[in-house]
Amino acid sequence: MNHTHEAHPPGPDKGESKPGAGGPAMIEAIGLSKFYGIFAAAQDVNFTVRKGELVAFLGPNGAGKSTTMKMLTGYLAPSQGTARIAGHDMYTDRLAGSSRLGYLPENGPLYPDETPYSLLEFFADARGMEARRKKERIEAVIRLCALDSVIYRPISKLSKGFRQRVGMAHALLHEPDVLIMDEPTAGLDPNQIVEVRKTLLRIAQEKTILLSTHILQEVEAMARRVIMIFDGRLVYDGPTSDLLQKYHSLDQAFHSLTAAPAAVH
Repeated sequence: MNHTHEAHPPGPDKGESKPGAGGPAMIEAIGLSKFYGIFAAAQDVNFTVRKGELVAFLGPNGAGKSTTMKMLTGYLAPSQGTARIAGHDMYTDRLAGSSRLGYLPENGPLYPDETPYSLLEFFADARGMEARRKKERIEAVIRLCALDSVIYRPISKLSKGFRQRVGMAHALLHEPDVLIMDEPTAGLDPNQIVEVRKTLLRIAQEKTILLSTHILQEVEAMARRVIMIFDGRLVYDGPTSDLLQKYHSLDQAFHSLTAAPAAVH
């Protein structure tokens, strides 16, 4: 299917019950759809994440989460609809939008022969940072992501938890306003998950975060709002507390909303 890039009106506003409802829109999915022939990987996805929100983006494998996140970041062109980051259309104005965005894909690529420090230097140079700012930003993300003890070790020798933190440091290097993270704790042990969670909570004090995860305990601990997708369509967008009140647990809510097609709640 050819790329039509049709804009759709956003979905209904859920009002002040959403955290961050009064802040500016930083992540906007407006009628986002991605078709492969007759298969819809994502269809008519609408939501807005506002400044200061940490929102969990949930759904089973194959539900359309990664496809939607790739469209939001500009890595994948939508078949229909519009993705905006900090007001920038990620199809027509991707460079400006990318300057405001940090993206951590699942199993994000890292150069194994590099050290975390040399990798961060490389990406800072690629972004055209002048020497003083480069030094300041590298030191800042090393502190924020707690990389001091491994900063000069080859990335190939690091645990998966440290590699995830290197990926986060890279995503944060240019001081983005928006972070989109796809399964940042996938495959980590419980101690590593706790460390990554602490890092995300520190980051969330200043950034807007859309976070995909399968670890529902993390959602309850960190996110006041949940967006859930199933079979390429949104099935829930609202406060985490409403899910807990209605279904008593996020596991039960997840099963109920993604076991069969459902209407948006």
